[in-house]
Amino acid sequence: MANTYSQIYLHFVFAVQNRMSIISPKWQADLYKYMSGIITNNGHKAYLINGMPDHVHALVSMNPKQAPSDLMHDVKRNSTLWINDNRLVMGKFSWQEGFGAFSYGKSQIPNIANYIEQQEKHHKKRTFIEEYIEFLKLFEIDFDERYIYKPIE
Repeated sequence: MANTYSQIYLHFVFAVQNRMSIISPKWQADLYKYMSGIITNNGHKAYLINGMPDHVHALVSMNPKQAPSDLMHDVKRNSTLWINDNRLVMGKFSWQEGFGAFSYGKSQIPNIANYIEQQEKHHKKRTFIEEYIEFLKLFEIDFDERYIYKPIE
C-alpha cells in the first residue's frame, strides 16, 4: 500500500508533579497554545487542550508514525522547559511521571471535547483522583493503587 491512512483519537491526561495547583490562569492559555504547537510539530492535530491548575487534558488526532509515549515525553519535556525558562512559577516546575491515554472513535469526539471544555464544572463535583479512577474503570484498565496520582499529604 502506497500510503498510510488512519483515524486515531487519543485523550491524554497528565498532572503537575505532586498535583500542585500551580498552572495559573494568567498563563494557562499560552501553555495550551505552546502544547498545541508541540503536538502539531510532531505531525499530529491537537483538537482541544484544557485542564485545571493541577492537571491537563489533551484531545489529539494521532499520526501513527509516533508512539503516544514519545509524544507525551515531548509535550511534557518541552512545556516544562517553556514554563521554567519563562519563570512562570516559583522554583522548578515539572510534570508527574506517567499519563493516561484513552482512545475514542470519531463519533465520540464531540462528547469528549465537551467534557474537556467543561473541566471547571466537573471538578466542582469530583476531585482529579476520582475523575482519573473513573476513566480507568470505564476503560477497564487494570491499575495499581500505588501508582495512581496521589494527593499531596
